[in-house]
Amino acid sequence: MTRRIARALDLVDDEAGIAAYRRWHAPGAVWPEVTQHIRATGVLSMEIWGAGNRLFMILEVADDFPRPIPEPQRVRDWERLMSEFQRPLPQSSPEAKWTDLGRVFSLDESTERK
Repeated sequence: MTRRIARALDLVDDEAGIAAYRRWHAPGAVWPEVTQHIRATGVLSMEIWGAGNRLFMILEVADDFPRPIPEPQRVRDWERLMSEFQRPLPQSSPEAKWTDLGRVFSLDESTERK
């Protein structure tokens, strides 16, 4: 069984920085140690979508996500680098960069009116 998680984050509102962040996340650009660690924590699928400086992350995760595994130094280095571009939303908790989103609507759970 899997579950879906949606999260949001802002980037520093700077065109050059946003372009750089997108380059860092282009296919094949994310460091292999980072993607391996993400998968090891129980993430089965992850996508990041953007509009302007707002990002949305959609994850499909295993039931035991997040798995308690050590974070390698290379992952900490990546997170420190990405933090230069990222700005948590105002409602984020102090220890989280990404803010969890609550689902507002599901077409699959909607009932048709006749």
